[in-house]
Amino acid sequence: MLRIPASVKPYVTIGDSQAAFLEALIDDWHILADLAFSDLILWVPGTDDNEFYAIAQIRPATGPTALEDDVVGEVISYETEHLVTQAYLSKRICETSDNKLQAGIPVDVWAIPLMIDNTCWGIVERHTNQMGVRAPGELEDHYLETAAILADMAWRGAFPDQGHTRLTGISPRVGEGLILIDTAGVVEYASPNAVSVYRKMGLMSDLIGEKIVPLTSALMNRTGGPVDTSLAAHFKSRLSEEADIETDSASAFMRILPLTNRKGRVGTLVVCRDTTEIRRKERQLVTKDATIREIHHRVKNNLQTVSALLRLQARRMKSTEAQGALEEAMARVQAIAVVHEILSYSMSGSVDFDDVADRLLKLTADLASERGHVNARRLGTFGEIPAEVATSLALVITELCQNAIEHGLSEGGGTVTVTPSRHDDGSIEVAVIDDGHGLPDGFQVNDTTRTSLGLSIVTTLLQDLHGDFSLVPNPTGVGARAVVRIPL
Repeated sequence: MLRIPASVKPYVTIGDSQAAFLEALIDDWHILADLAFSDLILWVPGTDDNEFYAIAQIRPATGPTALEDDVVGEVISYETEHLVTQAYLSKRICETSDNKLQAGIPVDVWAIPLMIDNTCWGIVERHTNQMGVRAPGELEDHYLETAAILADMAWRGAFPDQGHTRLTGISPRVGEGLILIDTAGVVEYASPNAVSVYRKMGLMSDLIGEKIVPLTSALMNRTGGPVDTSLAAHFKSRLSEEADIETDSASAFMRILPLTNRKGRVGTLVVCRDTTEIRRKERQLVTKDATIREIHHRVKNNLQTVSALLRLQARRMKSTEAQGALEEAMARVQAIAVVHEILSYSMSGSVDFDDVADRLLKLTADLASERGHVNARRLGTFGEIPAEVATSLALVITELCQNAIEHGLSEGGGTVTVTPSRHDDGSIEVAVIDDGHGLPDGFQVNDTTRTSLGLSIVTTLLQDLHGDFSLVPNPTGVGARAVVRIPL
């Protein structure tokens, strides 16, 4: 989405097509800035026919800036003798080459109208600091020649191209590597950094004079892997493209732009970046992520084994009290196992807790089946819960549901409802409500936590989470209502 400064928004009207075009320009205009050794300002016409507003600015990475101050948000008037006004009215590129002084620095200025269907959608003003002009050489000559082509394309509405696709990553800068290719696909020029990129990928010969597609394909296929058949299409496309190149020794990311004049295509511009280290770190992250998920999976399996052992032990207990204690322990272990199972499939550091809660409620209802039919249900949504909170919250809900079934519901069963809600302050509130016979007269939570293991566990866990807990009669007059609130 095109970002327009808040101070400018009330004074400009930009349609969807115009916004998409200007946004695409800002994606790649650093290439023009670096090639031209120039600062660029993007001006758009205001709703008032006598004004232009600056909505974006970029400085070159290849030379000194000509604009010390940020001009985004500034306004100029048609009534002023300004190059932007001249370019807008004439619909042609205008320039001053008399070394105009800006803050005491001689600066050359160009104004490039962005013409789409004979309508000016904006003006790119180009400022070149003549005090920092680099000594002419092969690299500088190719930079400036290519900048002139891109400026002409911008004027004709061909840069960015009408089929521009947004980059999946950050576009390489010109200084990271530049390759110019002729219409036959042969490399005409490669900057020293571009040659270095290809050297790291295994190139032993010269890059200039080689056909780019066969050469790159040979480097990619050196390990005997499949050839990227889309590579040729990337370089021949009439639209801007991007390509990830990977060999057995290095990798690179390329931004590929067709170069055209009024007669047609005149070549291809490639800006490339060495991404070897980035890819290595990405692979490390993928490996670590897979390892963490495997750990969660194994922890879940081990906890399920512990739960099964507790179940076997409970069946052999003759004491009803001991059997109940083991079943409660089994439920706690299974609650933790559920969280680890969900985390083993998660690609992020959070958990879809609705799934966790539904499994816990089914588990709780199944364990309480001997007391009669228990309907455990959820109303509302938890959303994403941070992984470091999920285990404790799962245990809290399990304990409160078990407490509601054991102490609140009658032998015939009943309903336990878990109602989560999010608050604007970032906290989550969870109410566990039963329709049982309610709390005894004079009930105090603080007194009960001394004798109830379940409520003691809840209180301890909530202290660690900096949350609070209350257990009061249900406002409807039937059953009890336990409420926990946790800051996330």
